[in-house]
Amino acid sequence: MAKIAIMGFGTVGSGVLEVIRRNAQSISRRVGEPVEVKYILDVRDFSGHPDADLFVNNLDVILQDPEIKVVVETIGGTKFAYPYVKAVLESGRSVCTSNKEMVATYGAELLALAKSHGAAFLFEASVGGGTPIITPMHQCLVANNISEVEGIVNGTTNFMLTKMKTESMGFEEALKIAQDLGYAETKDPGDDVDGRDACRKIAILASLAYGQHVYPANIPTRGIKDITVLDIKAAEKLDCAIKLIAWARRDEAGNIAAGVEPMLVSSENQLAGVDDVFNAVLMKGDMLGDVVFYGKGAGKLPTASAVVADVIDALKNGAKVHDSLFWQPSIPYEGMLEDTSASVTYLRTKGLAPEVMNTLFGEGEVVLRQEDQVCYLAQSMTLKELEDVKPKVSALGGEIQLFMRRLEQ
Repeated sequence: MAKIAIMGFGTVGSGVLEVIRRNAQSISRRVGEPVEVKYILDVRDFSGHPDADLFVNNLDVILQDPEIKVVVETIGGTKFAYPYVKAVLESGRSVCTSNKEMVATYGAELLALAKSHGAAFLFEASVGGGTPIITPMHQCLVANNISEVEGIVNGTTNFMLTKMKTESMGFEEALKIAQDLGYAETKDPGDDVDGRDACRKIAILASLAYGQHVYPANIPTRGIKDITVLDIKAAEKLDCAIKLIAWARRDEAGNIAAGVEPMLVSSENQLAGVDDVFNAVLMKGDMLGDVVFYGKGAGKLPTASAVVADVIDALKNGAKVHDSLFWQPSIPYEGMLEDTSASVTYLRTKGLAPEVMNTLFGEGEVVLRQEDQVCYLAQSMTLKELEDVKPKVSALGGEIQLFMRRLEQ
């Protein structure tokens, strides 16, 4: 009997218990022995829960039990999760987590710690929820040099943008629906709508793809709060969809750039058709070419199933997994990993006459006009050129309300 513990009994933690029990037979067959949850660590009162006898409120109970081989972490955040996970790994036990913030911030350290103590640190559920992305990257794509990673990695904002497009609704109305359905946090939806969730996920993918720790703090990040119905209509006129894209790329000289930003995505691009709460990640390998991973990015049981898959891997293979799953520590970059290349750029301005657009933003076209707002598509702009032109815009009594770059094919 292989015995495990769960730290944190929220949505995903309770899902892990449910998956292990519902699929006990198939899990047992894959591991070679039955898998049982012996402890659940949570400081809240679960005395009325059917499994009340499993709950403990002290990590030492788990650390002092030699029967526990794997610990699942679904507490979230880093305040408690990070020191708890460190203690578990230092005890020689493996950890499986869905905690994207912890992996993005401390991944290199925890991977090294796991390997040095003969344990596994696994985090498939931290990026794609129930959609496998991490394991294919470090196993199936290991023979490829991955030059680019780009995708839709936040189901909440993708759901909102889909609603805004199909039902011509504004940001606030779409957010309210997402909150009512439980996709977005009621009190503070900022992790989703401001792009922080997507930023952590692309930091993890970039770290794994390029073999060095990429910090979320170095990734320029913008969310979808400024998107309006007018922008949706302008995008449709350009045969594009607006998507929150998380991306990272490395050039031939080894320089890494990354970002999270709303972008115009041509209808010819596979990502344009990814709607509702679905996620998709496209990777460009030098041998394989383009490969896309697609599926639901969240949900109790899909995410829990990914965690349990890691539990099975940890029980069967232990630290061997880190022959391919690792990245090197690095010092945080001074500044931001900005893209310096020029791209087609969409701008929504207020208070500017259409005839001055070419002069300000270079060759392009007026896409739509609404009262004193002008939607303009500039054919070639860098982010620096955009910053440099802002004083000129202000001098003319106008403002740039929104800019979006076009995702290149």
